[in-house]
Amino acid sequence: MRSLLLISSLLAAPALAQNAQGDVSVTIYNDNLALVQDTRQMAIPAGRSRQEFPNVSGQISPETVTLSAPDVAIVEQNFDFDLLSPAKLMEKAVGEMITLVRTNPATGAEERERARVLSVVLERPRAGTRPVTLSYLTPGMSWKADYVTLFDEAAGTIDVQGWVTLTNTTGTTFENADTLLIAGNVQQEQGPSYGRGYRPPPPPPPPGNRPGMETAERESLGDFYLYPLPERTTIANQQTKQVSFLDVTGAAARRAYVYRNGWLQTRDRAESADSVLQFSSSRNAGLGDALPAGTVRVYMKDARGQAQFVGENSIGHTPMGSDIAIRTGEAFDVKVQPVLVERREMPGRRWRTTMRYTLTNATPEPVTVDLIQAGLWGETRIVDESQESTRRSADETLWRVNVPANGEAMVTATFDTEY
Repeated sequence: MRSLLLISSLLAAPALAQNAQGDVSVTIYNDNLALVQDTRQMAIPAGRSRQEFPNVSGQISPETVTLSAPDVAIVEQNFDFDLLSPAKLMEKAVGEMITLVRTNPATGAEERERARVLSVVLERPRAGTRPVTLSYLTPGMSWKADYVTLFDEAAGTIDVQGWVTLTNTTGTTFENADTLLIAGNVQQEQGPSYGRGYRPPPPPPPPGNRPGMETAERESLGDFYLYPLPERTTIANQQTKQVSFLDVTGAAARRAYVYRNGWLQTRDRAESADSVLQFSSSRNAGLGDALPAGTVRVYMKDARGQAQFVGENSIGHTPMGSDIAIRTGEAFDVKVQPVLVERREMPGRRWRTTMRYTLTNATPEPVTVDLIQAGLWGETRIVDESQESTRRSADETLWRVNVPANGEAMVTATFDTEY
């Protein structure tokens, strides 16, 4: 905790300070943003005075600061961008005797820390102690969800433990804070990717994803869901804290296989299909909740009964009732080899392209592979195919191919395109 010795001779008017934080409430958003509301009981003299507010976030956004107190008029509020240091104090206190003490409460050792201090000039007709609430936005604090899942393939079920993982790098510890988490992406002028360079778009999700249409039994605020922590908690600086918010056993789940082939992509050897875990967030057959964005980590028990990690992937903010499919890795025994058999130009500046896909399965059980051919932009027609396909989107078509145990299957298709 920071403690500051305030130098009254440096101030234009008498200064009072409430060094300790008061009743702190912290609302944390996903996108590196938090709203802090700090109510302190302050003895405010009659007339005009200057009040100091130490122990605020080291990354406070001064343009977002508001201060409210009953029967008090705010004349001016200032934010000192000069970080307090021994050198800066000496510079501002030439000819004065000053002392700056910072003590670690755990060890008693002297510490040197940099801090920012917010000051306001107040005017009040009568002296007295009043609650003064300081509110401000600050980066340096965010949260996300982490999901630990245990998949039982034989039973076709999944157990899910959901954790809120929040991180504080503001430079300040918030003691015994009433903490509320908001799931959703709020608009900011300089959003979460500002200054971080170009990020390529993520690959398309595997088949099986469908947004839900069920309303979760949670408090909402506008278009966002609220996840209040059940008890007050201290959010220490440079700390990652986890709190459970979801615990479900026996939800329905299954494993699937997916292979996506790019346009004109041909391979001289077979490639692994993606291993995909499919489950639901519905009320009746799934997890029964809206799921904040985060990482899903999947475990399975081996023959000795030990849970082993088998893959992970991220999900976005997911409404309740959604069908969810996440890629967890590459299948060892399920392979696909796409081959460009023929490509020739046709009259009318059209092209005729024939593809062959060979699927193999080395497991002792039959599997179904979602075979996707991508890149079908423009006016594209399938003029011949060995198995009926389903147009998945404007540029993708899908075959659901059954591959026998320890066997193979083949799909052929001819495309008529303008390129």
